[in-house]
Amino acid sequence: MSEAHGENRQTGPTGSAESGGPTAPAEAAASAEAGQAGEPAADGSGDAGGRRVRVVLVDDHRMFRTGVQAEIGQTERTGVEVIGEAADVDQAVTVITATRPEVVLLDVHLPGGGGVEVLRRCAPLMADATQPVRFLALSVSDAAEDVIGVIRGGARGYVTKTITGKDLVDSVFRVQDGDAVFSPRLAGFVLDAFASTDAPPVDEDLDRLTQREREVLRLIARGYAYKEIAKQLFISVKTVESHVSAVLRKLQLSNRHELTRWATARRLV
Repeated sequence: MSEAHGENRQTGPTGSAESGGPTAPAEAAASAEAGQAGEPAADGSGDAGGRRVRVVLVDDHRMFRTGVQAEIGQTERTGVEVIGEAADVDQAVTVITATRPEVVLLDVHLPGGGGVEVLRRCAPLMADATQPVRFLALSVSDAAEDVIGVIRGGARGYVTKTITGKDLVDSVFRVQDGDAVFSPRLAGFVLDAFASTDAPPVDEDLDRLTQREREVLRLIARGYAYKEIAKQLFISVKTVESHVSAVLRKLQLSNRHELTRWATARRLV
């Protein structure tokens, strides 16, 4: 399930949308290392042992959803039943509210406000004491800002799209049980962010940028040319140039080299 620069799109055909309060961050941080993704199942197999979990897939790339569905959605083998899909924030909220899954696999970068906006609008469902909806972020991004943002929003964990199908199934069941699950390197971001109660909750400079501007900034910092960024984000080169100009203006920087240093200092790459 790995992606080259986040372009390995994958889909799930059932329930497509296209045709409570958040979890305490300190609680998630406390169990982060114990619940890292990638550990084998207790019996060393991918069998669900008769358990079932109802899942909604939220990702704006149809091919990626198809791939996830094919990888984990064979219910008799994995125990995972994919009951719905969504490609943007509004679709996600509609499908999640209508189906009330146990677990939502949530991409971080979505049209309409991103994964954090989905979490905000689904907060009452997360807080439901009898049938809570739990969220597991599944994203190509491993940036600290993205990880911390969705955990603050209430997600129970964060894994990257390089995860294997078997480990993703294991992670889904752990999140259903209320565990915090992270890809190995990402647990440290959460522990660092919440180890001190006086840690600043937001980056005011970063908050000036739109979600799309952050995506462009991250790719610039990773050395992508404008044409490559346009292809990656399905926008025109002219639009990329406009976003870069806006980022430079908002951050009061002069060129892409300064942008790269700025992003690196904030662990956005």
